[in-house]
Amino acid sequence: MENTIDLKKRIHEFIDHADERILRIINAIITTEENTDEELTPEHKIILDKRIEDHKENPTSGKSWDDVKNSLKNKYEL
Repeated sequence: MENTIDLKKRIHEFIDHADERILRIINAIITTEENTDEELTPEHKIILDKRIEDHKENPTSGKSWDDVKNSLKNKYEL
């Protein structure tokens, strides 16, 4: 198994010879990774905390995924 230094070297060499399509793919991966590091806003955290608390108080109040799918299928005539 390769260590981190070997992996970085291999990837660096690959990128040096990559065509535009591969570079765009790698860029998309980087962009996605950067965006996953974003933290929740305080407002979003409050909303999620409230939803978690509501679920703890009444865990059977939601709908199953099958019910949601069937409801959407009926609503949009799919």
